[in-house]
Amino acid sequence: MSMDFASRVERVEPSATLAISNKASELEADGVDVVDLSVGEPDFDTPENIKDAAKEALDAGHTGYTPSNGIPDLKAAIAEKLHDDGLDQYGPENLVVTPGGKQALYEVFQTVIDDGDEVALLDPAWVSYEAMAKLAGGTLTRVDTAAHDFQLAGALDDLAESVSDDTELLVVNSPGNPHGAVYSREAMEGVRDLAVEHDVTVISDEIYKEITYDGVEAVSLGTLDGMEDRTVTLNGFSKAYSMTGWRLGYFAAPEELVSQAGKVHSHSVSCAVNFVQHAGIEAIRNTDEAVEEMRQAFAERREFLMDLFADHGVHVPEPQGAFYMMPEVAPDGDDTAWCDEAIGEAHVATVPGSAFGTPGYARISYANSKDRLQEAVDRLAEHGLI
Repeated sequence: MSMDFASRVERVEPSATLAISNKASELEADGVDVVDLSVGEPDFDTPENIKDAAKEALDAGHTGYTPSNGIPDLKAAIAEKLHDDGLDQYGPENLVVTPGGKQALYEVFQTVIDDGDEVALLDPAWVSYEAMAKLAGGTLTRVDTAAHDFQLAGALDDLAESVSDDTELLVVNSPGNPHGAVYSREAMEGVRDLAVEHDVTVISDEIYKEITYDGVEAVSLGTLDGMEDRTVTLNGFSKAYSMTGWRLGYFAAPEELVSQAGKVHSHSVSCAVNFVQHAGIEAIRNTDEAVEEMRQAFAERREFLMDLFADHGVHVPEPQGAFYMMPEVAPDGDDTAWCDEAIGEAHVATVPGSAFGTPGYARISYANSKDRLQEAVDRLAEHGLI
């Protein structure tokens, strides 16, 4: 039998980050010691108080369906956090709790984008943005920030040339994956001006908001004048609370968008897992100390890895947030070949920059111990890759 597949699916490539992770797992299964710097998750266990809250919720029988958009106590806790961040426009009625931040993004794309609608991305951009735009039938326009060390302020003129009245959605991720850049207030105000001028909806992906360095604070787009009713603020529990496998995220948006997105949500996943939502309340309200400990560990690793690359004469734009950096590894643009050699010969797993729309670079995660980071750089140097 020959099957026909939907064109919207055939337009999408498999996730490059997961492909690299799978290759690393295959090598490890064969007994190869791989330093995996491709993973997009903290290397810390979930804090004990969160796990205890989940166990208590299970013992209390919180195992059934919940209200589709989330349990009231969790939505109240999220709304309180958003208010603390200056996002006073969001109440519990503006929230949808999802099984992971990725599901939240998917639901927003499916709700906002129709066939032929234009989506603007800031490169390097997380791999799934492009896929989600294509699955929704959208077209893409892209703005490269690599020439500005991944900062948006220097690329605002390019963004202004790319955004028009035909642009339906702009995606902004700060602190960003894969580059770790935190966009300045000046850059965010530039985004605001363009969004208002051209009546564009903006997704503010803030999944790494709690992980910043050197006193830098990430600006939430929804706090800027004119952005209250056109911003979808997205966050989740995976990165800050080291809860990647728990699959818990959310988005906050105007009520009319929440109403429409609720159709996608209720007809696909029904609701996020009941006892995980109860653990999410504990994460938001009682885990600041553990979050700070993890952030400080990432900060130390960032400095350590930056120094290692500097010792080998490798320029890396200094990340101000998240736990990634992007060295330029292949000025000729063949970053895929470089990454293939890195994992195949040096047994160091990284992700090609071309997967994020930025050829010539590689994404490296420093969510790993200093010993393993040292080992990775030593191997890359030994094989002439840096």
